[in-house]
Amino acid sequence: MSLKTIWQQFFPSAPPTFTEADLAPGSQAGKVFIVTGANSGIGKELAKFLYPTGATIYLAGRSEERIAKAIAEIEATAPATNTKGTLKSLHGLDFSDLRTVKPAVEAFAAQEKTLHVIWNNAAMGCVPGSSTPQGLEAHMGANAVGPFLFTSLLLPFLRAGAKSAGRASRVVWTGSVQIEMNAPPGGIDFPRLNGGKTVTQYVDYAASKCGNLFLAHEAAARWGGEDIISVCQNPGNLYTAIYAGEHWLFVLFLRKFVLYDAKYGAYTMMFAGFSDRITAAQNGCYIWPFGVIKPNSREDVYKAIGEGKAAQFWEWCEEKVKPFM
Repeated sequence: MSLKTIWQQFFPSAPPTFTEADLAPGSQAGKVFIVTGANSGIGKELAKFLYPTGATIYLAGRSEERIAKAIAEIEATAPATNTKGTLKSLHGLDFSDLRTVKPAVEAFAAQEKTLHVIWNNAAMGCVPGSSTPQGLEAHMGANAVGPFLFTSLLLPFLRAGAKSAGRASRVVWTGSVQIEMNAPPGGIDFPRLNGGKTVTQYVDYAASKCGNLFLAHEAAARWGGEDIISVCQNPGNLYTAIYAGEHWLFVLFLRKFVLYDAKYGAYTMMFAGFSDRITAAQNGCYIWPFGVIKPNSREDVYKAIGEGKAAQFWEWCEEKVKPFM
């Protein structure tokens, strides 16, 4: 762990490298996007930026009511333009319960034939003792295994999107500076994967985020030949609903001195989804806030990838989602 690199991710010295100004109105007409966790926080801010581009944007999440509210807010506050996109609800999707994933994909498939970018943004913080209905540790189930199943089921649409657009489709996974700060040695404690319950909140959260780093690397290796780019990004330290359960004085301190507005995380995600700096040569890369291609600072994590641990984690995920494909 490098204190310098952690500091640089907490407090980026450079401004965002990709903003709404880099997406011209109407520039994404005909494209189809999915943003998970889009009813609040980073996901909603990202959907706001995508709306004027003319794309069809699916806001994916659990609550139909909350997604409808987010759509109404985005439409009401959008800048005046003749190139507004189409916002659609993909509700009922709860990554903490794998049974909800395939029905959401089927609802998408009933309306679309292609998918050009998916942002796996949704994430959860869970208390000790938590597990998913499938018996997985709560963070790993919701933050890594659920998105893996969702993306795997959407793979045919990503392939079709790449063919229709003449450029690579993209899968954006979400990491965190917590990988550097709290992930166990090698990123994931494999003997604990089948443990079933949250033990140490920050360590288990960090391990789930390292799982996304592993999945981004493996997806790049396995799908790159099909014109699909897969990256993992740390959106930054941002004020979102994940802090809802914290003491208000602690949150007040964080908002004043540490946390950035959620829109800055959307800038990181836009870089991951659109920047021309990310080419086939950077497939599988890690992205710092707010749009900088740099590796995670944990050498032991990359050593684990080199030793086949990312492939091992992918195969473990495949086994866990098999009954829900």
